[in-house]
Amino acid sequence: MTQSPAIVILSEAAKPMARRIAEALGGEVHGLARRVTDGVDTGFADTGAHLSALFLQGRPVVGVMASGALIRLLALHLADKVSEPPVIAVAEDGSVIVPLLGGHHGANDLAREIATIVDGVAAITTAGDLKFGVALDQPPEGWVLANPAAAKQVMADLVAGGTARLEGEAGWLSETTLPFSSDGEIVLSVSDASEEPPANGLLYRPQSLVLGIGCERGADGEEVLALAVESLSQAGLSSASVGLVASIDVKADEVAVHHVARHFGCPVRVFDAATLEAETPRLKKPSDIVFAEVGCHGVAEGAALAAAGAGGELVTEKRKSRRATCAIARAPTPFTARTLPGRARGHLMVVGIGPGSEGWRSPEVSSMVAASTDLVGYSLYLDLLGPLAKGKARHDFDLGKEEARVRHAMELAGEGKSVALVCSGDAGIYAMATLVFELLDKADGPDGLTDAARRIEIAVSPGISALQAAAARAGAPLGHDFCTISLSDLLTPWEDIKRRVWAAGEGDFVIAFYNPVSKKRRTQLAWARDALLEHRPASTPVILATNLGREGELIRVVPLVALNVDDVDMLTVVVVGSSNSSTVATGDGRTWVYTPRGYARKEGTAMTNSVAGDAA
Repeated sequence: MTQSPAIVILSEAAKPMARRIAEALGGEVHGLARRVTDGVDTGFADTGAHLSALFLQGRPVVGVMASGALIRLLALHLADKVSEPPVIAVAEDGSVIVPLLGGHHGANDLAREIATIVDGVAAITTAGDLKFGVALDQPPEGWVLANPAAAKQVMADLVAGGTARLEGEAGWLSETTLPFSSDGEIVLSVSDASEEPPANGLLYRPQSLVLGIGCERGADGEEVLALAVESLSQAGLSSASVGLVASIDVKADEVAVHHVARHFGCPVRVFDAATLEAETPRLKKPSDIVFAEVGCHGVAEGAALAAAGAGGELVTEKRKSRRATCAIARAPTPFTARTLPGRARGHLMVVGIGPGSEGWRSPEVSSMVAASTDLVGYSLYLDLLGPLAKGKARHDFDLGKEEARVRHAMELAGEGKSVALVCSGDAGIYAMATLVFELLDKADGPDGLTDAARRIEIAVSPGISALQAAAARAGAPLGHDFCTISLSDLLTPWEDIKRRVWAAGEGDFVIAFYNPVSKKRRTQLAWARDALLEHRPASTPVILATNLGREGELIRVVPLVALNVDDVDMLTVVVVGSSNSSTVATGDGRTWVYTPRGYARKEGTAMTNSVAGDAA
């Protein structure tokens, strides 16, 4: 199980049990929005659609609900048990835990783990697990079954009284209660060689091979992959036993290296030059030229050996293509997520959490935060994540420390960590995403990023901006052309801001003012109001939206002429309508703001054309 489970609930009564399970497993609580008001990591409106999405993503699902409900909601998607993720039903009181799907793909083990957490009973029904304590078609992490289609018959034969013969070493098999015999008719073979599975048994491949890769900057991925595949073939080794791709740290962002890893479905780990140089006594083909270039006598062989560890061995010495080198080493035991050596290429995820409420946070952002090891951001923004921040290393920063915040996030990622840089609203609108790329773009120097921080992988995920939130709460003021202007002169000269406000006024744009005031800055908003009164009516509606999506939310609509600076604070976004923006009252006493786009004129034209066509 490589993804954290989603603990799905449909009622408040199920929430305590769900939270207990989620905290123990590192999972997330997903709740039906109309029934579960708060205290969940992700809310959803349609249970069937949400469960289907999780299932199709391969996400383990733990439903604290009736098993029948889970079965009916997922029934349409049941097609291939080989690829189905674990689906488990848990009674609200935790008394019974039932693995419904994916029993041989982690569900049985997960059910047992949950049973231990909640002091319940795991209702395991698969025959192999019950009799022998093992599911032969679900080898542990670091192992691959070469012929999974044969597992059902093999298990049936063993349950019926057959005996097995183990060829090779696999502690996880020998420690079971399987009926082993030196002359067993069912063969359980263990090998990393490119051989065919036994006709009357199963073949397991340990993922203990590491491909050491060296290449020129910008080398073609297909060339490097072809070299790796050829190296395995020449050595008579199975590609299914490749558990790791390794290289020197200056190749952490090399596209070709990651192309090879994606092909074999394994991670990449890198090592610094000093670590690789320490492997020199074990190298078959040390090179003074390589040492002059990168500070070690061998990248491909050195990386392969460093990853394999002191007990590992070099299986094939360095082979070359035009722009790459490849060597293969074998580690004493298969690679797993917990035992990976070296450093990963770090991940920086710049996420916008919207106003902060769970309902306005995208599933992608929640997934990125859940996948992170470290959270970096302004303290208030990290607090708004609630339970989603639990178990993460927090790096809190005050307002005004934006560059320090971003640098810290990038350097943490440079250490191989998965870092979520948390922004309110949208990460790319007056937020930290732009500073990430600005720092990358700066020339090297004493104030520049470290080399590791410059080689990280970056992803940016959008969030609901204050502009969108204010518009939605107030009606549809953005129905026609609009713009955003920050009134803060901390980073932008005031003369530039004045020019933009005047131009937007002349262009008759709806304008969203970000950073309208601060404790010390009280005159800019008043100047903007007076400038806009030169271009649009005094009655133009202005939306004052404070604490959007949070406790204390307040939406007010005032005419432009009555806009009072003292009614605005740092948590308020100000949206000024265009000369065409209007208000309309509904029967429930609400006043809504909208900006017509011109549909009435379009419909009138269409109607006129239709009449003219009929007359013709």
